[in-house]
Amino acid sequence: MVLATVGFFALAVFGLGGVSVMTDADIIAVPGLGPGPGVTGMLAAVIGFALMLWSSLRRGHPSFLATIAIALVAGLAHLGGVWGAVLVGSGNGVIATAVAGDLVRGGASAVLVLAAAIAAWGGIALRRTRAEQPRWPWERDEEE
Repeated sequence: MVLATVGFFALAVFGLGGVSVMTDADIIAVPGLGPGPGVTGMLAAVIGFALMLWSSLRRGHPSFLATIAIALVAGLAHLGGVWGAVLVGSGNGVIATAVAGDLVRGGASAVLVLAAAIAAWGGIALRRTRAEQPRWPWERDEEE
């Protein structure tokens, strides 16, 4: 679960950087907000992703269909986190809603949902294959 969560964060940061470079614009392009909304949104997305993945992996044989719900929750948590942080930072609900709308229209939300789907699929695949930690040859002596 930890590997999938870290993978989600890394894919999301990489993807958002790619969107920013391709569009030649900041992901949140409202002057005076600072990095707070972005950090809050990403923290909310990572927490939402981890909680949903954890709840899916608790089952004995988790379904790959859970990736859809995990990805949607991560994307919505990001939007909610950014919206709330912009609302607190600016005190204006219209600006907060405009920033959230820009995230959806600009492709940032799609990148987060895709990153979450890929990472969730990987986490579920690791669980379904019952992958274990790698061990040195001398650690296997006890099993023989």
